[in-house]
Amino acid sequence: MEQLLPILQQWLKQYNETLAHWHAQGNILTPEIVRESMAALTRTFVTDIQELSFISDDIIDTGAHPVPVRIYHPDPSSSLEITVFFHGGGHMSGSIDVYDPICRKIALSANRIVIAVEYGLAPEYPYPAGIEDGAAVLDGCVGMLERLGMKHLPSLALIGDSAGGAMSATLAHRYQTAGEPKMDKLVLIYPSLDYSLSSPSTDRFGTGYLLEKDKIQWYFDNYFSNNEDRIEASPLYMEVTEHFPETMVVTAGFCPLCDEGIRYVQRLKEHGITTRHVHFEGLLHAFLNLENLVMDTCRACYHELGKFLQSPDLR
Repeated sequence: MEQLLPILQQWLKQYNETLAHWHAQGNILTPEIVRESMAALTRTFVTDIQELSFISDDIIDTGAHPVPVRIYHPDPSSSLEITVFFHGGGHMSGSIDVYDPICRKIALSANRIVIAVEYGLAPEYPYPAGIEDGAAVLDGCVGMLERLGMKHLPSLALIGDSAGGAMSATLAHRYQTAGEPKMDKLVLIYPSLDYSLSSPSTDRFGTGYLLEKDKIQWYFDNYFSNNEDRIEASPLYMEVTEHFPETMVVTAGFCPLCDEGIRYVQRLKEHGITTRHVHFEGLLHAFLNLENLVMDTCRACYHELGKFLQSPDLR
């Protein structure tokens, strides 16, 4: 039987005791609290900040409002492929600042230009605002790089973790037959793919394993504020065509979203899509944000991401 890594068991015990005490004092979740909590967690456990040749903030103008982005280029003298990154945080937290050390590692591991998106967060910007911000970045990122005089290759990949995985997958489904921009790769890291929360792992690991089912439900209730059809919005149930990009899905053994990631892999394979599934046993959701506790696993994950993103399209 799969076991949670001992170092995570120890940390999780202390975390759950602190959380129980916080709730016993009558505290309730707010967007501000979850945002600061995620930022503090990442600052504490992701302290290896790697140097990169070029990092710059910019804006992609959607016409309605500007979408901030951060560009990571491992080698500005070379033409590299583009990857657009969507951070996690339940559609309510996370930012390009919080995920800065993670994006640095992705850019270096994959040897790609990474463009991190500062999409609008719920409840201020509920569904589908963040998706539209992402689409604007996909439509405008090449023009932005050319305006900045940055060399690039024509192919483009999407990568996202957790809620960012949901957004990346949603956009991949939307653009699979659009022609431009052409997406060659999709990487989903412990992704949220089923807004109905119908997979068994959401109950099996929905209490006591960092990402609580009640908290996920609260995230989704804030995200879907206009009674939208959550099945229709779930990538797990979206149409798949032969043009869907080659996909890599990363799952963690004690993540409540694990089963929907596995189901998504199976569904893509049933439609003939080249798909790679990388499962890390004994790990929690958001383990990249807990890097100092599981350094070797995080290195292995970045290695697998880099290998996948650098490999030729097999279709």
